[in-house]
Parts: sequence; structure tokens; C-alpha cells
Amino acid sequence: MRRGRRSKYDIYADILDAVRRNSPCTLTRASYGARMPLDRAKEAVRKLERAGFLESITIGGRKHYIITPKGAEFLELYRRLKALLAAIEHSP
Repeated sequence: MRRGRRSKYDIYADILDAVRRNSPCTLTRASYGARMPLDRAKEAVRKLERAGFLESITIGGRKHYIITPKGAEFLELYRRLKALLAAIEHSP
């Protein structure tokens, strides 16, 4: 069964969650975790890094990402907002 289209904020949250779960996380692992193609994940990761939600570090000559406190805060607030919106959608 196919889910509906994700918003860009859903995608950002999925990437942040993948990085949080697999930290430190490579771009490939983040794209798999967010269920999206590598080229699209790369663009989103760049935006998240520029916004200060992700930080890049080099381990063994490879770039890895970690979630910043700002990114963790976004993820928590986004989840709470989605839960509140779902409650509105499912109310009588």
C-alpha cells in the first residue's frame, strides 16, 4: 500500500530521525532511513546542515552526520504538532 506524498517537513523529520537513530550517520544510511533516493536526500541534508539541524564530522575519511540540539528540538516539536493535528482530523 502506498502512502500519500510526504511534505518537505515530513522528509526533514524522517532524515533527522534516521540520523538520530544511526548517529553518526552517513548520507547513504540517512537516505535509506528516510526511504528516499540518495540525490534527493543529499539536497535535504544540505538544507538541514545550513539551518543548523545537522552537523557533519569526518570519520575514517568519510563524512558522517549527527543531529544537533536544534535538530532534536525541531524533531520533537514536529512530532508533537503532527499528533495534535491528527487529533483534530480524527475528532467527531
